[in-house]
Amino acid sequence: MNGMRLSLAVAGLAASAAVGAAIWPHARDAGMVLSARNDPAALADLRLNSVLRNNPALISDNIEAALASGDADLATSFVALASEQNIALNAELTKRVDDARTEQSSTTHFAKGFATGLVTGNADDVASLSGTVAGDLFVFGDVRDVVREGKHLVMGEDTDQLVLGLAAAGLAVTAATYVSVGGAAPLRAGLTLVKDTRKAGRLSEGMIEWAGRSTREVVDQPALREAVASGSVLRPAETATAIRAAFRAEKAGALVRVAKDVGRIGEAAGVRAARDTLKVAENPQEIARAARIAETKGGQTRAIIKLLGRGALLLAAGTFNLTMWLFGALLALFGFLSSIKATTERATAWWLRRSKALRLKRQMTAQAALASMPAQGSISR
Repeated sequence: MNGMRLSLAVAGLAASAAVGAAIWPHARDAGMVLSARNDPAALADLRLNSVLRNNPALISDNIEAALASGDADLATSFVALASEQNIALNAELTKRVDDARTEQSSTTHFAKGFATGLVTGNADDVASLSGTVAGDLFVFGDVRDVVREGKHLVMGEDTDQLVLGLAAAGLAVTAATYVSVGGAAPLRAGLTLVKDTRKAGRLSEGMIEWAGRSTREVVDQPALREAVASGSVLRPAETATAIRAAFRAEKAGALVRVAKDVGRIGEAAGVRAARDTLKVAENPQEIARAARIAETKGGQTRAIIKLLGRGALLLAAGTFNLTMWLFGALLALFGFLSSIKATTERATAWWLRRSKALRLKRQMTAQAALASMPAQGSISR
């Protein structure tokens, strides 16, 4: 019976140890994620370590793919990430990246991109964004967008309320940019990026829904209709003044915060990193997290978003699930310690009973030997 109890205690100890060993990796990861939940850059590092540990060739494969698609900026981002992660790259591969980057940074390429951004209002790199922002700073770009969408509104046709609101907000911010001698430039660039990303059809569904609600609140529609009815891209200054009168600055706080965050991403990590973020982020909170990653990781940001997607901006799991892993590990530890205690107690009890039985047996043997000695003496006489 005692031996059975000891065997059960040992089995419980082994089971607790096995459960603890199985839970520990998850609990350790959960603890690290929870400790980094308020630091998006640290959280991204944790996920990157896991992804790259399972596939070290992932970075070089992505560099090859980026070069094949003509995206030297993304390839450069992966080179920066490889350096940060201490992953060695082939010298020939890094030279190809340098050559591609030099080509895309040439004066001819920049001039072409600037002209494209200025005329079409579409930004895809630093050059085209410079042209787009230049057009918006001279109010031409925003007036063009407001007049186009405003005409649809006046005619009762489908209107892109998001582009309309962003352009109206841009006109108001442009005035502030001049007044502050460029102090509002990141906000101006952020509004342009969000607007152009929307026009290019690359804004996430979540951000389209959120920004659509926000921009509807910042535009006085009757006043805008009147401004558009009498406005023209041929009279940009007068039209801009009339449109700014239809802009409700007091309602634009949330929109301004998002634009500032997008501008921060563009300044820290580049235009394409900002557009990649707008493609995956579903709400303003995720864009704010992306801005913190960009300010910490700089040129690595595009590679991080490419590898992790929206996961770079989220907790790996809900806080409740992560906490449950830690709670499970504590229960396993408690069970293990309880099993050690029970095993120790039962082993001690078994050893004491065995020692007592051995002593009793020796005593009985000694008594039997003493009892037999007189009888042996009488026989000899």
